[in-house]
Amino acid sequence: MNPEVSTFIENLSSPWQVQLCGQLRHMVHETISGAEEKIQYKKPHFLKNGQFAAVISPSKDAIAFMIMNTVGMAFPKDFEGPAERKWIKLREGDKPDLAQLSGYLKQASESL
Repeated sequence: MNPEVSTFIENLSSPWQVQLCGQLRHMVHETISGAEEKIQYKKPHFLKNGQFAAVISPSKDAIAFMIMNTVGMAFPKDFEGPAERKWIKLREGDKPDLAQLSGYLKQASESL
C-alpha cells in the first residue's frame, strides 16, 4: 500500500471518514488483486494494469466512491454519473454494502 494514500486517509477531518475510507480501500485491494494506488488530483486513485479502476473522493460531509469503466452496467438509483463512471455518496452513519460495491468493482475492472 502506498504511504501517501495512508497519510491522506489518516489526515481526514472526521473519524467516520477515516474509518469509511479505510474500509473502502481494503475492499478495493480484496477485489482487485495487485491493485496499485496513488494520490492524483488530491484524492486516492486505484489502478489495475495501469488503468483507473476506482477513486475515493472525500468532501466536507460525504465520501464519494467512484467506479470507472462502467459502460453497459446497471446500477441502483443511488449511484450517480455518466455511463463510463458511477459513484455513490456515503455520509456519516451510512452502512455501505461493501459486498455489492465489490461486485460492481469486480465487474467493471474485469476488462482492465
